[in-house]
Amino acid sequence: MVSITELVEQADTVVSVCPPDQAVAVATSIARIGFDGVYVDANAIAPQQMVPIEELFAGRADVVDGGIIGPPAWRAGTTRMYLSGTRAADVARRWNGAALDVRVVGSSVGAASALKMAFASWSKGTTALLLAANAVAAAYDVDAELGEEWAISQPDAPRRSQQLAGIASKAWRFEGEMREISATFAAVGVPGGFHDAAAEVYHRLAGFKDAEPPTLDELVAAVLAER
Repeated sequence: MVSITELVEQADTVVSVCPPDQAVAVATSIARIGFDGVYVDANAIAPQQMVPIEELFAGRADVVDGGIIGPPAWRAGTTRMYLSGTRAADVARRWNGAALDVRVVGSSVGAASALKMAFASWSKGTTALLLAANAVAAAYDVDAELGEEWAISQPDAPRRSQQLAGIASKAWRFEGEMREISATFAAVGVPGGFHDAAAEVYHRLAGFKDAEPPTLDELVAAVLAER
């Protein structure tokens, strides 16, 4: 089996995709090996987190910032990776013709992460809010009435609620991402409390990791369990 040191020593480009709270640790381990190629951090982290990562490779490797939007890229048209940094265009060309759609958003490290944070603040943030709304309605025993009202005024909400089971096994990863989004908001003076709360919602779903998809009632129970 080839070790991580051997892989890094043979590579001219390294792409890091890991849970957000491990991004700096992974970068540190690669930098300590003496990597001198192009390091692409494609993790869901706040733009300011790229500063210490870039410093780890200063004078040795080029750092490219990345942000992935979409599911694993098994087929074209589903997933994009945004890149920023002085070597972003060079890295993007490696995926020419691939299922993954790679796009450059500028030469400034941090821009790709900012785009990812803004996007996920809505997509994953509203998902957490939808689950929280279902939980509050259930706690007050008005969940049936909420469903009826949604069917009238927000017809997409009941469907999205029933699809919440699809995020349960991944929720343990989303907690860290919400913390990163909160930090991103706070760094520019926008309140980050929305996503601190979303992080707590996802934290309460951590027990569904690697489990069979739960029902909406089971998800609601998990959110309400710490009352």
